[in-house]
Amino acid sequence: MTLDPSNEDGLIPTRDSLLSRLKDWQDDVSWRDFFNTYWRLIYGVAIKAGLSEQEAEEVVQETLITVARRIPEFEYDRSVCTFKTWLMNLTRWRIIDQIRKRRPSGASDRSNPDNPPHSVVLDQVPDPSALVLDEVWDEEWRRHLLSAAVQKVKLKVNPEHYQIFHFCVFKEHPVKQVAAELGVSIAQVYLAKHRVGAALKREVKRLEAQMDDPPRAPATP
Repeated sequence: MTLDPSNEDGLIPTRDSLLSRLKDWQDDVSWRDFFNTYWRLIYGVAIKAGLSEQEAEEVVQETLITVARRIPEFEYDRSVCTFKTWLMNLTRWRIIDQIRKRRPSGASDRSNPDNPPHSVVLDQVPDPSALVLDEVWDEEWRRHLLSAAVQKVKLKVNPEHYQIFHFCVFKEHPVKQVAAELGVSIAQVYLAKHRVGAALKREVKRLEAQMDDPPRAPATP
């Protein structure tokens, strides 16, 4: 598979619906949907875990292969675990696999730009099964969720309102500056900022609910 950062089509479809469709290995559309939805999340976590770009790409592909292998076992039960936790555990094991493939010394060259010292959090792991990625995963999950929500909201709201929101919130321009730059009143800036912000919060909450459908499947290597 080729990682395509320009593809923004796969933005968090309903989990139970999509995962059910994935049981059909011939359903190329659903598999492409799943890949486009989750590869950035898995890749970002692998990079922050200290892997090189090539290792992170392998983690993405091996994780998705594992998902494909386990699809026939899926039964939904909210009392078991969330989809978020299940996918994190699969990703964790694939990251561990990459660490085990490294030189006998247990770590790659720290001078390698693909493995900057500040990002290496998995070196010298005494027990790979105890590897903790919860904080990194949660951070990337939130960023992934917000990015998906922004793309959805951007398509739904008034383009001018979104532009105002973008300048105020993401670029952090003062309200007066935004009003002057876009030729609108200060009241219009506040109104647009409020409307788009409220829409974004609703979308984030909706996506959180969709991404919380757990499959009942063991998270083992």
